[in-house]
Amino acid sequence: MRKFELIDLEPATTSLPGEGERRKGFPANLREIADDAITDALTDSEIAREFIGHGELGPKSIANTQKELFRFLSWCREEAKKTLRQLNVADLNAYKEFIKDPPDEWISSTKWPRTDPRYRPFSGKLSDASRRQAMIAVKGLLAFAEQTGYLRRDPGALVKNVKMPHTNRVTRYLSQYAITLTLDTVGARIATTPAALRRRARDRFLLLAYAHTGARLNEIVSANMGALYTEGNGRWWLDVMGKGGKPRRLPVPAEMLEAYRQYRQAYGLLPQTVRTDAMPLVLSSRSRVPARISDEAASDALKALFAEAARAADALGDADTAATLRQASTHWLRHSMLTNHANNGVQLKTLQETAGHASIATTAAYLHKTDNERHDEILASANGKAIRT
Repeated sequence: MRKFELIDLEPATTSLPGEGERRKGFPANLREIADDAITDALTDSEIAREFIGHGELGPKSIANTQKELFRFLSWCREEAKKTLRQLNVADLNAYKEFIKDPPDEWISSTKWPRTDPRYRPFSGKLSDASRRQAMIAVKGLLAFAEQTGYLRRDPGALVKNVKMPHTNRVTRYLSQYAITLTLDTVGARIATTPAALRRRARDRFLLLAYAHTGARLNEIVSANMGALYTEGNGRWWLDVMGKGGKPRRLPVPAEMLEAYRQYRQAYGLLPQTVRTDAMPLVLSSRSRVPARISDEAASDALKALFAEAARAADALGDADTAATLRQASTHWLRHSMLTNHANNGVQLKTLQETAGHASIATTAAYLHKTDNERHDEILASANGKAIRT
């Protein structure tokens, strides 16, 4: 068996077939456990499939859970060399540490499909937030396995969650200078092929769309061309579908609208379309026919752009901006938009509606102006008076 052998984790929504016949080949102790269970699962992968199919998860949540459980079950098989029934609390704590810094043989910077022999479960170290999500999936599986009788005990119940640094303010945001530098960087890209021209125009539009609207990654990627429109009064809007299927209408400024028109023209389209246009808003630069790109592809495109801008900042001798840009992601643009508007006096209620926050307390986390002013006043006072000892 090759390393990282494929594990079937397709959601099981009906009873597993041939359960009676499959019991015969199992050891007596495992058959006894299965007899008391309210599940037909006899293997770890089967109980994982039932767990994934049990909840009413969307496609993205299913894919994320499959990814986390493939990592975990692969670790059980190849590192711990145990089944779920053999795991103890120490094993789970060891896995929690393992995913903090996986060994090189578990890592690939290229995201190969799981059917490819070159596939590796990780692309690098996991942040505390990613480790927390990973352990939530693992503990959810173990709890489900106990509740259905597949496990007699749930060792995950005794494993503490990954600790997260607590903050009541959002700090992952880009300054206007950093965003302008990134815009200049994408505008300076050399594009000698039609695909490169399309990519440059699309990435510029993406950057401005997220920076101006504060939309979430999927909200723009899942929209269609007809979602950007005007009602004839000089105001332009972008309709997006937010969390929980809640629609929002986001203001579109002139700079974003002009980038949208240039982007469409780069693809051989008219500058503007109609409300009923179902063509994807964010198009692949490589496909010969209009094709929507994935959330991951859009995220990667902007991360690559931030990396280019970081190199430009380095060349200008601005190490601080370069360091910030290397960490930036698409979601930072959402934070940036809300932070900059909050600090410029836009009412929090307006920002709450634009961001689609359920609570205004969430929106208030973007307000940094008071702290910034306090910082400047203290430094101004310190610079004006020598410290006497």
